[in-house]
Order: sequence, then C-alpha cells, then structure tokens
Amino acid sequence: MPDPEKIAAVRRLLPATGAGIYLNAGTCGPMPAEAQRAMDEQAARELAVGRAHPDQWPEALERMAEARAAVAATLVADPADIALTHSTTDGMNLAVSALPWERGDRVVTSSHEHPGGLGPLWALRDRLGVEIEVVDVEDGGDADAVVTAFSRALERPARALVVSHVLWTTGAVLPVARLGALARDAGAISIIDGAQSAGAIPVVLEDLGVDAYAIPGQKWLLGPEGMGALWVRRGLADAVSPATAGYLAYAAPATGTLHPGARRFEATGFHRPSVTGFARSLGWLSMYVGLPWAQARATALAAAAYDRLGSIPGVRMVSPRSALGTLVTFRIDGWSAAAALPELGSRAFAIIRDLPTIDALRISVGFWNTEAELDRFAETVELLARHTPDSIPARRTLAVLGGDDAPPG
Repeated sequence: MPDPEKIAAVRRLLPATGAGIYLNAGTCGPMPAEAQRAMDEQAARELAVGRAHPDQWPEALERMAEARAAVAATLVADPADIALTHSTTDGMNLAVSALPWERGDRVVTSSHEHPGGLGPLWALRDRLGVEIEVVDVEDGGDADAVVTAFSRALERPARALVVSHVLWTTGAVLPVARLGALARDAGAISIIDGAQSAGAIPVVLEDLGVDAYAIPGQKWLLGPEGMGALWVRRGLADAVSPATAGYLAYAAPATGTLHPGARRFEATGFHRPSVTGFARSLGWLSMYVGLPWAQARATALAAAAYDRLGSIPGVRMVSPRSALGTLVTFRIDGWSAAAALPELGSRAFAIIRDLPTIDALRISVGFWNTEAELDRFAETVELLARHTPDSIPARRTLAVLGGDDAPPG
C-alpha cells in the first residue's frame, strides 16, 4: 500500500489510536484488535470447557513455542535462546540473580537506569554488600564519551555490566555493542534492559555481542501486559543455574535436568490467553505491518517531532538529537512536567507521560502516528510555552445539563 493508505489501515486495526494522539508506547503500546480477538477466543474457550483437559497442556506448550519463535524473529535470534517472562523486570532479575555473586563483587551501571534494572542490583547490595558503580552518562548522546566512561569503570574487576539499550529518561540509544565488547574484554557479563528498544528500533542480538537481553511485551511490541522475554547467550545460559526454578525449567523434571539454553529460566506458568496475544501481536507487526517499515517511519517521525519542538521558544530539549530513537523528552520553561501533562492531555488529547525523576515530559513516537497529529501536539506545546500556568487561557468546558440543572420546559 502507499503510506497514506497503509497508515489508515493500520490505525483502524489499532483502535486505541482513535482515543487521542497516542504518544506513550514507552509505557504501553496500542494493542492490535487481532491480538485482542485471539485472547478473547482463548479465554472464552477456557471458560466454556475449563483448563484441565489433558489435551490442553500440549496445546499450551505449542503456543509458548510460537511466542518464543515470534520473539526470536523480532530480535533476530535462535528461538532456543529465548525464555518467556512476565516483564522486562522479571527478565532482568532472572539474568542478574543467576550469576555467582559473592560479597565484595562490583556491578557497573548507568546514571539513567529504570528501577526494573536497578531493583535486582539494589537487592544484591542489600543482601551481599555488592558494590554498585553508577557511571554518569549525562544525556547519553555522545557515544564516545559513554564508552570512555564505562571503560574507566571497568578497569577494576566487575561481575557484570547492567545497562539499557535506550535510556527511558532521555531516549538516547546507547552504543550497546561497544559496551558489550568492553564488558567481555573486562571479564564481565553484559545484561541489557531492552524495554525501550525491542520493537522500536532494529535489534540484531547476535550483532550486539552481549550476554543477556530482557524485553517487555506491552510496550513497542504491542502485546498484553504480564508478558516479556529474556534472551541469553547459549554459553552463559548453559553455565548457570537460575535462582528460581519450577516444572517448566526442566527438560526432565523427574531427574532435575534443566533445559539447555534459555528455557531453564522459565520457572513459572503463564496466562495462556496472554501468551497467545503476545505471539499474535508480534506476528501482526512482522507480517502485516512490517518491522523495518514501522521502525524507519517511527524514527523519522520522532526526529521531525524533535526538530519541531526544539524550534519553539521556551522549549528545552532533554533528548540528544545525535542518539535519538523513538523517545523524545523535553521541558517547557515556566511549567513543571506535572502541571503541563494535564494541559496537553485536555487541549490536544495527547496521551503522553511525565518523568518526575527529571521533571520532564516524554513522548513515544510510533509508526501509527501521523504528521498532522504531531503538528497539533506541537502547536499545543507552543501555546503552553507562551504562557505560564497562571496566565494560560482557561480550557473550554462542556456543560452537561440534566436533572435539577435542566432548564424548565
């Protein structure tokens, strides 16, 4: 299809894009109607016939295999190196906790990590006294400076390097392949938070040269919440035992023989409709939309949005233009992010988020967005930038009359 027709067709199949200017896939993406239908059908069947028939277990395993294969296709990896998880946080915890930590060990991370990646490190600090070295990457826009800073931090022995592929704050795409090489040369394991990269930008795991990569289902992959995946390099996976394990982790549960590869990290069961929906969303993205087209369009739109917002007097860009992905973070002079958020939501019907930790606004630009939407959003930002919370004109309101408020007659 020509792009205008394709975008219109895609938006019809992503109903949430009609609820406003959908700019928050960094939290949760719009779910394809096809994925929701598949989930509803699975849930309805479970309600009608139950979940206990012996035939349903092999079918559930098949759906899980389909989901792993769909993740592998998205990340250009071997399905045998993929474990299903419940979230990015789940995957980060599984990878970090599987390493043989000892008191006195060090872990190196960045100054812009999400609590989903920091949480397992804090737990190690509290439990074993593991030293956490935080590398200041500023906004993450200077790749050489980022590499130099981590190189210095890795001069001292470290058990692991834990860092995001795309910073959830500034949106900078970090040079993860170079950082993975640094970690490898220093004898450290590289564990990557892919929450804001998987589905948003091209990811070829074999080319990155890292050891573990955790992703969510509900963000840029447009799947249901409560699903995610963890890729683990085969040599590492086979060399460690997961800190938590259950029936699914074992190739031979009777003898306690773990699965080879990443499947040993699948400790617990999954909501079967969500597994089906996750696989369907991934398949829809790959086969109907086309990931290369989607990612190229989203990054081009994000760059255009950055330039438009950056041209507005009183708007200060937080994201680095030199390392931009699909997240664009900015501030408006005279406005706190918390005050600007509802104004942008009500005046432009924009679905965005604020980042309280850095007092900034963040938009997540997707392939479903249109140039007209982004123009309307920028015009509303421009309106706020010309005013303060005290001087901005009152928003229009719609009075709904009824009951005691209705006029007589």
